[in-house]
Amino acid sequence: MGKVTFPFVGMIIAECAQVGLIILSKQVMSQGMTSFIFIFYSNTIAALVLLPCSFLIHTSQQRPPIMFSTLCGFFLLGLLGYLTQVFGYAGIYFSSATLSTAMLNLIPGFTFILAVVFRMEQLNWRSSSSLAKSLGTIVSIAGAFVVTLYKGPTLLMGLSPLNSFQQLVFSQDSNWVLGGLFLAASCVTASAFIIVQASILKKYPAELIVVFFYCFFVAIQSAVTCLVVERDISAWSLEPKLRLLAVLYSGVFGSAFQVGVTSWCLHQTGPVFVSMFKPLGIVISAVVGVIFLGDAFYFGSLVGAIVIVVGFYSVLWGKAKDIEDVGMGSSESRRKQTPLLKENSSEEI
Repeated sequence: MGKVTFPFVGMIIAECAQVGLIILSKQVMSQGMTSFIFIFYSNTIAALVLLPCSFLIHTSQQRPPIMFSTLCGFFLLGLLGYLTQVFGYAGIYFSSATLSTAMLNLIPGFTFILAVVFRMEQLNWRSSSSLAKSLGTIVSIAGAFVVTLYKGPTLLMGLSPLNSFQQLVFSQDSNWVLGGLFLAASCVTASAFIIVQASILKKYPAELIVVFFYCFFVAIQSAVTCLVVERDISAWSLEPKLRLLAVLYSGVFGSAFQVGVTSWCLHQTGPVFVSMFKPLGIVISAVVGVIFLGDAFYFGSLVGAIVIVVGFYSVLWGKAKDIEDVGMGSSESRRKQTPLLKENSSEEI
């Protein structure tokens, strides 16, 4: 389990950053900032932050050469990420942050299916690790739905009074269905993004450089969209200050930090492990709601959180079992090769 500990902690931190981004983006877009400009600003800042860091950390001796096919992969990754952000922010705008975090529970299922289709994950029903990962995915998704659809009696009242900010961020708008459709499309493209990113990292294992080019291409794609769609100069304003705060948070923590940490975890563990942490956003948003936004904590949230944790441990055990099996297989192959080497050396003498 040791090799899974750091990715486990990293993904929890990344999901905390994701929930903060969802809440801030809902706020600034409700005040008139368009999602295209928000995406452009945040990814431009992230690219500027990652440019010196990525090439300093990954020196020329450590990184493979960037070929044209590699750039094409980066562009595809940026396109999928851009579509994920466009659909996601549109869904947040038309619905709420609560529905957005709830819909994230669709990503593990989509990602697991794509990973099996592209043979990134082995689905062997006779293998205990495959069963653990499959059942853990299903259990976590079920727990996320419990948190979303079942409230039950109130266990804990919010620590702060209900205010206009909470009503704005967590209110159910009239376009709930349209927002849900956008969020579902975002989950599909996010799953494809995770699969493509895992494939690229196998060929180009320099995580920060991959994230830099991802943010760079998203910034270019969003800039082209803004030039076509946004004709009002005032739409680019970063006033009031909350817009600037949201853009800086999104660029540094939402794009550079979160995507960088996720990419490293993805390279270490694979796409299914990373996608499994998406339902955790529902639990985090519930905690944030109770502490900062005056939300009540319901019995359904407690039950769903417990179910999600059980699913997490099931997947973690499956990944640890895979690592253990790989280690045992490599050690056995070395033991089988050693007598042959000794026999060949004795024949030469």
